[in-house]
Amino acid sequence: MRDWLLQRSWNALLGAVLFASVVFNIAQSDGYLSVNNFVNLFELSIEKIIVVVAMTFVIVAGEIDLSVASVMGFAACVMAALHERSGLPFWLILLITLVVSALIGLLQGLIITLLELPSLVVTLAGLIAWRGAARILVEDRSVGQYPDWFNTLGQDDLIGPVPFAILLFVGVLTIGAVVLHRSVVGRYLYVIGDKPAVARFSGVRVDRVRTSLFVASSTVAGLAGILFAARLGTARADLAYGFELEIITIVLLGGVSIFGGSGRMSGVALAILIVLNIRNGLGLAGVDGSTQIGVIGVILIASVLVQNALERLTTRRQRQQATAELASIAPTA
Repeated sequence: MRDWLLQRSWNALLGAVLFASVVFNIAQSDGYLSVNNFVNLFELSIEKIIVVVAMTFVIVAGEIDLSVASVMGFAACVMAALHERSGLPFWLILLITLVVSALIGLLQGLIITLLELPSLVVTLAGLIAWRGAARILVEDRSVGQYPDWFNTLGQDDLIGPVPFAILLFVGVLTIGAVVLHRSVVGRYLYVIGDKPAVARFSGVRVDRVRTSLFVASSTVAGLAGILFAARLGTARADLAYGFELEIITIVLLGGVSIFGGSGRMSGVALAILIVLNIRNGLGLAGVDGSTQIGVIGVILIASVLVQNALERLTTRRQRQQATAELASIAPTA
């Protein structure tokens, strides 16, 4: 009940912030409400928000994956290196790239579960290692000249003005919400994130679920890296550099507890819209990219502080209600 009240209050606050950001953007530009601007709003960050959905699952389970942006870059470079040197059919190259991404998640997940190391430490090492591996593969070069159908998939519209990546995001978000809130897997994740010992005593194979989470996270990151390379028409070792900050910020802003066990996909969806609108508004106002990153960092800190304040307020209200109920019962007894 406490988590439900907290999430409802947080979503209401996010809705108010989203409304304010939309009003600000409308005041900044007459073209904000155009269809092309909304498509552009999503398209420029589509790879990040696809990974946000996978990161939501990881954090709900009480874990963290700092390596996702490096895996995105590494996957794009694996694809580029194979295309440049192997002579394999491109569809097979894409399949190999996704398998390699999944194996990265499997490796990290097994290290975390078998060696009982914190996911923060393991994935931080992965952040450094996979970025370095990407540089080994392509050095400081940009590798392009992909098949026309691949570039078309990443750059052209598929249905009306909407490209393939946005449609994929909608599908991933919908499936993610159903799995997280309407399936046994979702219930397992909440229990593991809240009380892992209880999950173990209940017969949940906690280590298997946690390992599967990292496999899924890396696979989605690899897919996002492929989509990013398709959109740009080229791959570099620094592709998606620094994306992990914004990805984690969106998840936490959406009301998902950094300690695991609480949060809903509806809040994450609102947070996605807020961050995209803030970036769009700052761009319309002529704010440079470095300052935008700083603003995102401030949002991360503010979201954690406000969530903690709301949690304390909700707990205090429940205690006051419980005390009042006991006081009303006492005379009768």
